[in-house]
Amino acid sequence: MMNGMNMNKMMKQMKKMQKQLGEEQENLKQQEFKGTAPDDMVEVTFSGDKKMTDIQIKPEAIDPDDPEMLGDLILTAVNDGISKVDKATESTMGKYTKGIPGM
Repeated sequence: MMNGMNMNKMMKQMKKMQKQLGEEQENLKQQEFKGTAPDDMVEVTFSGDKKMTDIQIKPEAIDPDDPEMLGDLILTAVNDGISKVDKATESTMGKYTKGIPGM
């Protein structure tokens, strides 16, 4: 009989944790993260689920004689933005995955 009570309590705790996890994932998706290149020449905005929602490019970043530079600035800004999303995700969701192998 004792095992049944413990199992019910554990199932309730699991359901509560699943609900909290879902709420925190949704909250993370609603946040905005900005990634920038040096001198803010390029700025990108991401949602918490790593969808790019905006890109701003300063006119002086566009050099027709050096298109590779613009590409590098965009890559830098995008990688910076994704890094910020990853850090926020780890900070928020890490408490749920801590101690789980492969997470």
